[in-house]
Amino acid sequence: MKKPSNLSRLLSYAGAHRYLTIASWILSAVSALMALLPFLYIWKLIEEVLAVAPNFDAAQNLAHNGWMAVLFAALSLLVYVAGLMCSHLGAFRIASNIRSHAMHHIVTLPLGFMDSFGSGKMRKIVNESSAATETYLAHQLPDKAGAIATPIGLLVLLFVFDWRLGLLSLVPVVLAFLIMMRMTGSRMQQKMKEYQNALDNMSNEAVEYIRGIPVVKTFGQTIFSFKRFKDAIDNYETWVISYTKTLRMPMLIYTTAINSVFAFLIAAGLFFAQDGVTSTFLLNLLFYIIITPVISLTLTRIMFMSENGMIVTDALQRIDSVLERKPLPETDRPAHPKDASVELKNVRFSYGGGKDALRDLSLRIEPGRTVALVGPSGGGKTTLASVISRFFDVQSGAVQIGGVDVRRIPKKELMDTVAFVFQDSRLLKASILENVRLGKPDASREEVLGALRAAQCEDILKKLPQGIDTVIGTKGVYLSGGEQQRIAIARVMLKNAPILILDEATAFADPDNESKVQAAFAALCKGKTVIMIAHRLSTVVTADEIFVLKNGRIEEHGGHTQLLAQKGLYAQMWAQYQTSAQWKVGKGA
Repeated sequence: MKKPSNLSRLLSYAGAHRYLTIASWILSAVSALMALLPFLYIWKLIEEVLAVAPNFDAAQNLAHNGWMAVLFAALSLLVYVAGLMCSHLGAFRIASNIRSHAMHHIVTLPLGFMDSFGSGKMRKIVNESSAATETYLAHQLPDKAGAIATPIGLLVLLFVFDWRLGLLSLVPVVLAFLIMMRMTGSRMQQKMKEYQNALDNMSNEAVEYIRGIPVVKTFGQTIFSFKRFKDAIDNYETWVISYTKTLRMPMLIYTTAINSVFAFLIAAGLFFAQDGVTSTFLLNLLFYIIITPVISLTLTRIMFMSENGMIVTDALQRIDSVLERKPLPETDRPAHPKDASVELKNVRFSYGGGKDALRDLSLRIEPGRTVALVGPSGGGKTTLASVISRFFDVQSGAVQIGGVDVRRIPKKELMDTVAFVFQDSRLLKASILENVRLGKPDASREEVLGALRAAQCEDILKKLPQGIDTVIGTKGVYLSGGEQQRIAIARVMLKNAPILILDEATAFADPDNESKVQAAFAALCKGKTVIMIAHRLSTVVTADEIFVLKNGRIEEHGGHTQLLAQKGLYAQMWAQYQTSAQWKVGKGA
């Protein structure tokens, strides 16, 4: 099946505005042809001056021809502005619809997609790729219509007056066109893709760098601690300089050729004037000297249009890289969990790199029990929590909640069944009320206040200027990591999901905040199935059962005392943790 062209794809987003876009091309072409008419009247004006010289008082139509040149120049400008108004209305609607379509698709994708794709890269695609189509439609396509109409009108004018001068005018044009084709061919398309890739990498790494600034300040590191960000900048610099050097000579030859039409005409004038020159030839030569700069302007516009066409092709490919991602399939045989139990049966999952993150993993968590997932970094703890909440679908095996495969539970019901508290809970730039209400959009103000009280947030509300209506992130209103965590806990309390997943949820809390966060957790976890991911083993000693993960498999499981008695991996981790804690206390003393 033939893939639709970029233009047809863009117009598919235009709706009723597609007619405005088409109208802009017509108006731009008409404007380009009208812009040639002032040259014709200037030629008539010069013709009359030469005809009556030196008796200039005999000239009858100088004022008429002059005003007609001004009139058509003004009309050309007005028609062009009208075309731009039409093109901008269509371009804004298309860019808006592309963004809307992309965002509606993104929210249907697996929740783990954003982490694997990169938020900086996603932001650049949604904002800048759609903006590239806006520039193309608002300016480049109308200009392209004008650039096509201009040579047609020029060819007529060039050959009507003196075909010999017309042909000579085209020699450097053909040379410049051949060089332009070499610079804007398939090789250029590949280079444009590499350029956008370099920009994507910088954008992605910049976002990660900004997120890591608190860590940099905490440990007194410099920008060079973020080697990936610096490498992305260095790679971009190396690529741009190298590519610029490769285009230096072709661009020099192109610029020389396209601006040498005047030299060709002067040489032709000297050659044809060997046997004398007539007033008609002189008049035509002057006309060609006046009008040929339009040729260089038109060709240069075509060259930049070709480049912008490549940018749009690349932008649409990047948007497709998002739109082609498939949402998790929705079942046509929905089922509903009968309780808050969680069970994994022979689960295997891989992120696609070849190595399995989870391998033949089985476990069962009874309703209302608190379990902990511990183990070495990279053991699969977060991945296990992700497949339970269906951030991703497993490659084999089954994940069940309440005896029902998560793939058969409707998406909204699954999200209402499982709630999360991450170690770095993020709040939106909105009021405390709106942030907490994300857990239950139809909650009343009283319900939100009740959740905030239960989450130990009263001291936070007292210090904020507008209390629950204070907008976070404006006018100097910022919260500490522990305070943000308590607000996030209030949100989860309001949601009141029967299954909770806590991913190292006290990691960024200071001692004072940690005690309040722990009190909030105690209220939050009552009567719920709780899955804790922890690195500090002191937080899991009271768990009903502890699962020790290593290399995507369960090495051990049981209670804290039972695991210590086994003297296996958990006992080794506990000993190391105790040594570390004693060292910190001793050093502090």
